[in-house]
Amino acid sequence: MRPEFSYLCAPMIIIEQQEGENLEKMLRRYKRKFDRLGIAREVRNRMYYIPKSVLRREQIKRAAYRQRLLQEMQE
Repeated sequence: MRPEFSYLCAPMIIIEQQEGENLEKMLRRYKRKFDRLGIAREVRNRMYYIPKSVLRREQIKRAAYRQRLLQEMQE
């Protein structure tokens, strides 16, 4: 039996209201914390299974691109 939407499970973010803090500031702190933890990125990555060979190939492509940029900057 496969649980539905299991990829949506993420650590809970708790934001406590500080003294004199309004809702907009709390929401801004929540969004900042959410982005910093990378939850959205992880959920996106877990939606589909990507084989290790494909991940490795993408890493090699990115590394080659970075090296090419560095070489162009040095010239």
